[in-house]
Amino acid sequence: MIVRILGEGQYDVSDNAVDRLNALDAQVEAAVEADDTDAFTAALAELLGVVRTVGVPHDAEAIDVSDVVLPPADATLEEVREQLSDDGLIPG
Repeated sequence: MIVRILGEGQYDVSDNAVDRLNALDAQVEAAVEADDTDAFTAALAELLGVVRTVGVPHDAEAIDVSDVVLPPADATLEEVREQLSDDGLIPG
């Protein structure tokens, strides 16, 4: 799957990492719902860190649609609240 971190780029992430990403996505979503800025900041940082760690930078010259678009590391809780869907940031 191709994951884009806004303002940073795309990463190719193995389907094997989806469960881990979904668990972190749930933490981000719970922090947003609780309006807990500290928990939100930590959960978003961890989610983005895992994408950077398990993902491989996608070919910058390839024009491919991202399967998932994640907010940048400096996104606010309110900005992410607007991005959340029923499935969180990561569908599935």
